[in-house]
Amino acid sequence: MATQSMNGSALAKKTRLELKTKVDQLGVSGKPKLAVVIVGEDKASHIYVGSKERACKEVGISSLKITFPEDVTQHELEKKIEFLADDPTVHGILLQLPLPESLDKHLVLEKIPPQKDVDGLTSHSQGLLAKRKPGLRPCTPKGIIRILGEYKVEIAGKICAVIGRSTLVGAPITRMLEHRGATTISINRKTPNPKELCKMADILIVAAGSMHLVDHHWVSDGATVIDVGIHRNNRGLCGDVNFESVSSCAQMITPVPGGVGPMTVAMLLENCFEAYLGQQKTT
Repeated sequence: MATQSMNGSALAKKTRLELKTKVDQLGVSGKPKLAVVIVGEDKASHIYVGSKERACKEVGISSLKITFPEDVTQHELEKKIEFLADDPTVHGILLQLPLPESLDKHLVLEKIPPQKDVDGLTSHSQGLLAKRKPGLRPCTPKGIIRILGEYKVEIAGKICAVIGRSTLVGAPITRMLEHRGATTISINRKTPNPKELCKMADILIVAAGSMHLVDHHWVSDGATVIDVGIHRNNRGLCGDVNFESVSSCAQMITPVPGGVGPMTVAMLLENCFEAYLGQQKTT
């Protein structure tokens, strides 16, 4: 059985082209604007923000980067988020994580209003997801659902295992799969017999943050595997899944790089556009 690599880069490019057309159609009436707030000098965070800025420019979304030093106070950061929340020219707010340990990210995130929460991470946004109400969804889970749809992977009636339960990926993707009729298994570091549970899954989503955690011993023949992790080793970038090992049994798998990552950025752009449209309706 030949394993199919699920090309997230190609799907992200297609998504960006479609989004650019929609943004261009707005004409002179206005453009979506994304504000990105970053604290400190973490190199990886600045690389991520740079990629988001370039993606915004590609589709015609305006972007604003606000930087703070490592020693910014909780009050100063929260006041800036409140200012952006009240600014009618800003349609999406993204707080680049992680923050320095001196800051409480949860308190800062809660200052972002749900209509501008393009990362879908506030309690309000997570509550809307839990109750299956319209709202902005977390970008990575939204991208995963889009990839599964593009490759016509049936979700309803399937067993889906999710390794990891973060509010960024694990918890929301579990909800989104359940809402589409899947039976889900949520796996964390205290789960007994995780390999055996994963081998039950038709769809396995790995967001563990542990390089090459999953090999063919975790995966059933013919399963679909989504690798959310990203790490660097002496061969370059790799994921939570050992791609070569799992390719011996999986029917489809996302590569790293070129899988989930590009779709996460594409969904951020889409969320900003949707946020813009939603705010135009209320003005």
